[in-house]
Amino acid sequence: MVQSINTKVDLVIDATSHIRMTDYGKIMIGDKGFEFYNKRDAHKFIQIPWEEVDYVIASVLFKGKWIPRYAIQTKKNGTFTFSSKDPKKVFRAIREYVDPDRMVKSLNAFDVIKRNLKKKTK
Repeated sequence: MVQSINTKVDLVIDATSHIRMTDYGKIMIGDKGFEFYNKRDAHKFIQIPWEEVDYVIASVLFKGKWIPRYAIQTKKNGTFTFSSKDPKKVFRAIREYVDPDRMVKSLNAFDVIKRNLKKKTK
């Protein structure tokens, strides 16, 4: 069994990890970090201490009514993408430990095209 890095748990919720193949499991948010545990295989887990979190990136659609995915960008190990049943609950729990200025919306397709056009004209 895997040892949790958290001493106090604020939220446990069903979630999906989109890192390799789709893995189903649970997200645990606590005082020491963000954790994902696979439902079927205990050896497939992700533990991200709060000190390692650089940004929390939300994919927002329909003016904030639907958040299909979100990602946690770390300082050293790259970006981890997840989705869960109630992402707003997850963001409220994360906001207790991560600076709200580090929680951002991802760019939509139109913004990416606009940014690329600006770079080409310079």
